[in-house]
Amino acid sequence: MPLIAKCAGVEELDLAKNKLNDWPEVFGILQQMPRLKFVNLSFNVLSTPLREVEVDRNMRWQQLKNLVLNSTYICWESVQDILDHLPGLEELHLSHNEYNNVYLYDKKTDSTPTDSENDNHSETCSCPSEEIGHKHSGIRILHFTGNRIDNWEESLEIDQEREEGGACNRNYERTESQPESSNGRSSPHDCFRQLKVINLNSTQLAKWNDIERLSKFPVLECVRVQGCPLWESNEYTEHERRQLLIASLPNVTTLNGGGIITPEEREASERAFIRYYMDKPESDRPERYSELIQIHGKLDPLVNVDLRPEKRGPELMKYPSKRLYSYNIRSGDEIIIDCKKKPGDITNK
Repeated sequence: MPLIAKCAGVEELDLAKNKLNDWPEVFGILQQMPRLKFVNLSFNVLSTPLREVEVDRNMRWQQLKNLVLNSTYICWESVQDILDHLPGLEELHLSHNEYNNVYLYDKKTDSTPTDSENDNHSETCSCPSEEIGHKHSGIRILHFTGNRIDNWEESLEIDQEREEGGACNRNYERTESQPESSNGRSSPHDCFRQLKVINLNSTQLAKWNDIERLSKFPVLECVRVQGCPLWESNEYTEHERRQLLIASLPNVTTLNGGGIITPEEREASERAFIRYYMDKPESDRPERYSELIQIHGKLDPLVNVDLRPEKRGPELMKYPSKRLYSYNIRSGDEIIIDCKKKPGDITNK
């Protein structure tokens, strides 16, 4: 049987560490395998932008569910383009690709002249025309370990081209308490409507606000976020950090590979979250604080109870033959030995 005929039935392909660096070559290989469900291209340098090379734009791998592109240095624009060819993709691995930010919008330069009836020249507004692409709508699992993202708002680039009046608005932010697209404009979270698992280990996230934004993915259930600068603070213990994470992510059921978060642990974490922020200035309290106050109400501070054993008064050990354990010695007790002189002892002077 010819090799091409054998390839037609292949469902899993691992091409990791094969020194591939040419997109037409990669597409030429994949084109012989229309039934692929899993492809691993990790550790092949594929940094050339896909839109700059000649490939068949009409090729589709309808059954491909899992694509691994770790350490390929694929640019984000190429990720956007390759997703056009994978309409059924559910799991995407993009770890260690040195991403500083991620653009979820297709950017096009648009120069729109503005009315200037009182001027002798026309002004031009040159800003990117951004159309959100729902190419990620089927992705359920996203691995993003080891990328240099230091701000989740930056990684979900949410600049909006214009307001209703036509003026440039370079700092558009949707109110996070509103549901996605509730204001008639697209939100970055709309791109990942089915995202259930995200791995952000070893990124540069350093603010609790970035963690809170993860809660806006509507069906996110499992989060891994370890090895980030945020955890280097000595302000809280590991247990307190886990409680703050659980309280910040109300829909997440599994955190950092641990067991299922129980209702009891969630309630305890939410109450700890309230107490953590209750003494901080109102300006430092996250939006989640107000939400939890509505659920649990305002809580009283915890009482500091000292459970250490009570110290007893000194007791003279009168009977040298008595067993030591019979004195019921407890942790913290002291034994003071007082050497007394015997009658008839002569002190040398």
